[in-house]
Amino acid sequence: MRAVRTDLSVPRYLLTAATHRMGLLLSLRDDLPEPALPAAPGWVRVRPELAGICGSDIGVARAKSSLVLSAFYTARHQILGHEIVAVTATGERVVIDPIVSCAHRGFPLCRSCTDGFPYVCERFDEPGVSGCRAPSLGFDAALGGGWGESLVAHESQLHPVGSLPSRRAVLAEPASIALHAALHWKRRGDRAVVIGPGPIGLLVIAALRRLHPSLDITAVGPGTFSPAYAAKAGADRTLPPGPGVVETLAGLHGGRVIRPRLSKPLLEQGVDVVFDCVGLASTIDLGLHLLRPSGMLVLIGAAGKQSVDWSLVWNRQLTVQGTVNFGPEPALGGRHTMAQAVEWLADPSYPVDDLVTHVYGLPEWRAALTTAAAGPSASAIKVALRPNPDLPLIT
Repeated sequence: MRAVRTDLSVPRYLLTAATHRMGLLLSLRDDLPEPALPAAPGWVRVRPELAGICGSDIGVARAKSSLVLSAFYTARHQILGHEIVAVTATGERVVIDPIVSCAHRGFPLCRSCTDGFPYVCERFDEPGVSGCRAPSLGFDAALGGGWGESLVAHESQLHPVGSLPSRRAVLAEPASIALHAALHWKRRGDRAVVIGPGPIGLLVIAALRRLHPSLDITAVGPGTFSPAYAAKAGADRTLPPGPGVVETLAGLHGGRVIRPRLSKPLLEQGVDVVFDCVGLASTIDLGLHLLRPSGMLVLIGAAGKQSVDWSLVWNRQLTVQGTVNFGPEPALGGRHTMAQAVEWLADPSYPVDDLVTHVYGLPEWRAALTTAAAGPSASAIKVALRPNPDLPLIT
């Protein structure tokens, strides 16, 4: 089998971290065995049609993954790719919920799984019958990932997509991440800010616009590339990052600018929710300075270790909400996030047609990673790999 395999040996990892050379951990192999089907019912083999490149994949390639989270990612070899549209042996096209929880590992349900939160399963570090030494597909070569010609998944992870165009279908996983994040906010107010209009940020904007048509949404991002995409996704405006956002929103919404000594201005009568899709100290700090008392800051993805003054959290009684993965949604009556995302993606009015900007074959994986990491400077939003060129892309 052909696949891009990651070798997470300590020497390679340390060399990559020290030199910042993105490709040292990865190599294209033509001689890999197909992942074996676990010795349990319900597992099937699928062939990826397209597989997206996620920020977490770039983090692995750059040896910048969280050391704390390494407790859950113990596989020596990985085949990356967890944003997947694939074809089963029977020819059915599906997208895949990559999370491997207790039910897939053959364990009695842990408390999180029992409570309906399998996406934060308490046995992510125990492979069980699945053999997976990671929380999801795409982070252990044992089950494979989207950057290979074949992988295995459980039937319960598959969501049929019929004739959904390939470039829309491959967005099902990140669209589910975005929808799950948006649903954390039980609407209290009329103004939202989304920091970081990359793939996840744009999909958060699109989800917020679907859920709350009258919501005022401000995107915050640098440069001239993103504003057009943010507007198409549903943002009312895009502002460049920095303290100027406080001044601009005060003028737009009638808030007041308060100026602490030797610190950045903050917005009184601020916005109701901020979705931070970047996770840097500067963006977390900006979000805290924009929120009204009792507002919510939603941190999407893995921010890692950041030094931030959290004084405003308790001084203004803010809620800081982490979010990861997706699954059964209480706000959707228990419906799975991905089922809802697939329904939205099937609606031509859901504004995501231009988000997949680049598609590369497996032999071009280095160029694909470079393009994805460059983002707006390479005119890139979502970059995808096409592992099986014999599988036609649906348009």
